[in-house]
Amino acid sequence: MSRLHTVRSLMRAGLISVVLGALLAGTAARAASTKLPGDFGPPRGEPIHAVLTSPPLVPPAVHRNYPAKVIVELEVVEKEMQISEGVSYTFWTFGGTVPGSFIRVRQGDTVEFHLKNHPSSKMPHNIDLHGVTGPGGGAASSFTAPGHESQFTFKALNEGIYVYHCATAPVGMHIANGMYGLILVEPPEGLPKVDHEYYVMQGDFYTAGKYREKGLQPFDMEKAIDERPSYVLFNGAEGALTGDKALHAKVGETVRIFVGNGGPNLVSSFHVIGAIFDQVRYEGGTNVQKNVQTTLIPAGGAAVVKFTARVPGSYVLVDHSIFRAFNKGAMAILKVDGPENKLVYSGKELDSVYLGDRAAPNMSAVTKATEASVSGTLTVQDQVQAGRALFAGTCSVCHQGNGAGLPGVFPPLAKSDFLAADPKRAMNIVLHGLNGKIKVNGQEYDSVMPPMTQLNDDEVANILTYVLNSWDNPGGRVSADDVKKVRAQPAPAKAVAEH
Repeated sequence: MSRLHTVRSLMRAGLISVVLGALLAGTAARAASTKLPGDFGPPRGEPIHAVLTSPPLVPPAVHRNYPAKVIVELEVVEKEMQISEGVSYTFWTFGGTVPGSFIRVRQGDTVEFHLKNHPSSKMPHNIDLHGVTGPGGGAASSFTAPGHESQFTFKALNEGIYVYHCATAPVGMHIANGMYGLILVEPPEGLPKVDHEYYVMQGDFYTAGKYREKGLQPFDMEKAIDERPSYVLFNGAEGALTGDKALHAKVGETVRIFVGNGGPNLVSSFHVIGAIFDQVRYEGGTNVQKNVQTTLIPAGGAAVVKFTARVPGSYVLVDHSIFRAFNKGAMAILKVDGPENKLVYSGKELDSVYLGDRAAPNMSAVTKATEASVSGTLTVQDQVQAGRALFAGTCSVCHQGNGAGLPGVFPPLAKSDFLAADPKRAMNIVLHGLNGKIKVNGQEYDSVMPPMTQLNDDEVANILTYVLNSWDNPGGRVSADDVKKVRAQPAPAKAVAEH
């Protein structure tokens, strides 16, 4: 009986072993056959060296129907560059630009990432790519001292447009110095074809000096902690995408802009003045919103906007937290060339004086002055009466009806020593605006007067003649011919601070 019991025990153990072996084998087989979402198998073909581009350029589309091994080589460079005209700053960069080089791969690619820190760098750096699944987005594997190179590998599992940035302590300082960029993970089928693709990234910068204060400006940690940026910029510099650096398209062409926000602090209200986005892939994801006017882009986030250029002109890209655009630098230009389409947009059809109810009783004075100018019988008194009516509807909101201005905000025109010192320069100010410090009657003013381009030559002449002959000012006369000559001249480089 004992022998029989032993045989049965051995048979039972053997059966259990076979069953367990089969279960384990089945589990292993299932694990081997189960792929993660976004994993389309091992890389095929020879390794590919990624094409990296500097902003605002974007690498060409992938045009592959299989996963590949893609080698990315990115260098960290600390360098002094211009942040505004006459203002320099020491940027920390990926690839020598702000934002850093644009990276483009395909979903399912295996990416071998090389981070190199130039020997001239003073700081160690690393990289956190928001498109990486793994600790720190790669930051834990890429800490790189000056003169060294680090390598790690990841599989691009999720399609989308993702921010990358340095994550070395103090993280905020590294990002604030320009260490951010975008990586695009294309879906397997690629993105729909467009005529132009551009790369724009917003960032906020914290300098010890004020906005546009000249010279080499150091980083100001206190301002950064308090979230008080000196500059809010597209592509790392004021004017980086204006003038001869503007983006370009033609009427009828489609434009796709990959828009990122490096931060480190501010949320962007991204808007293109005069355009409506046909599609927005908000927050860099796969959902699409249509017919969008303005899209929010969080710090450390991105979006893809697409629209068609319908009519020619200069389209202004702004952060619609609008003081950032006009007073901190967050402005770019898309120049669209081609034939006009008056059915879509007519341009200005009428330019006439509108004074509202407050000046309606005096409209006859404007009409009389216009008729007298045509007939050649215009007198100073005609101009003064017309100027009074025009001043009430155009200038009195800021300078007040009695010309007293607002202390410390809008300079007085009444008994103005600034005006008396050079009455003719008032034409320049009205036509071209004034931005800068001036001193009037012993008090300093540093506000902005926009150019009054809506006024014609007669209207400017009549307003200034009225001002010169009111409120104890020295008197005098400005003619339409005087204004015409000044209008033809280029705007003065800056305000004259002293009289």
